[in-house]
Amino acid sequence: MRIISGIYKGKKLKGFDIDGTRPTMDRVKESLFGMIQEKVPESTCLDLFAGSGALGLEALSMGAKECYFIDNNMEAINILNENTLNVKNAHVIKCDYKKYLKETKLKYDIIFLDPPYKNNNLNKAIKIIEELELLNQNGLIVCEYETEKPVSNFELIKEKKYGHKYIKIYKNS
Repeated sequence: MRIISGIYKGKKLKGFDIDGTRPTMDRVKESLFGMIQEKVPESTCLDLFAGSGALGLEALSMGAKECYFIDNNMEAINILNENTLNVKNAHVIKCDYKKYLKETKLKYDIIFLDPPYKNNNLNKAIKIIEELELLNQNGLIVCEYETEKPVSNFELIKEKKYGHKYIKIYKNS
């Protein structure tokens, strides 16, 4: 697992074997960032259910202003701290996703949602984001899922299938 583009291109990432996570494959990540690349520079990002932090780190590498990495798993937090070492504007926070969303004072330009599939937290997170208006105007929610299909009041702008995985991108129009 590595960062595929930008200033940190080639940086190897740890965490492909964290219990309860499935890292986004490089080809999926490359396609995903190809779809959103014009929105990344100078954005404020949230990598909720961060795991290894691969999505948020890719965004920082491509010029995002800052990224908040949230996970409740201590093993993931330790890996995140290693993966974000010497990466500017990476904020690693150990917290339950609901608590973080309800307490944050920030609004985001890009929110990455790739929760553990077995927990069915995708739509719960989307609902809180919508209710608390945590997504900036023209901001994006990027969902990676396998079974729990995301439902959002935001505009669906992209949908793509990669084997058993799906990506949906919503925009706050």
